[in-house]
Amino acid sequence: MIAETVCSAVSAAGLGIAAVTAYRKRFLSAARLAAYSLVPVGLVMTGIVGWAADTAFSLKAWVGFGVLGVAWLVFLGTRAVERRTGGTRKERKAARAAQREAVAPAASAPSLGASARPAAGRPAAKPQKSAAPAEDFSDIEAILKKHGI
Repeated sequence: MIAETVCSAVSAAGLGIAAVTAYRKRFLSAARLAAYSLVPVGLVMTGIVGWAADTAFSLKAWVGFGVLGVAWLVFLGTRAVERRTGGTRKERKAARAAQREAVAPAASAPSLGASARPAAGRPAAKPQKSAAPAEDFSDIEAILKKHGI
């Protein structure tokens, strides 16, 4: 009952302000103010205000909002943990498998496949042998050891 009275008073005051605005030849603003002023009366007539008042003063509704809040916090917590650990179990398993297959120990040169033969007119390029293949990657190994890899 009180909510309906307050909404009616707000609407009446808004319509009064809209009338003053229209008197000052600002018709677009007056029409907009009248539209906003009619919203509270419309809400009262549809029963939304009564429902909102019943919900606001209901212990059961507030407990329900609390349960929804806890569910939301649990959801956010699980998402944070999932991002921190690197995704779902399936994604972590795929990452470990990819890490194992990332470096092939016997592959020192790129494999070009069976169809990659030198052309008939060109002589085949001779592979250059380095004197110390272990020295080529010593700086890279030092960096990897520094980072614990």
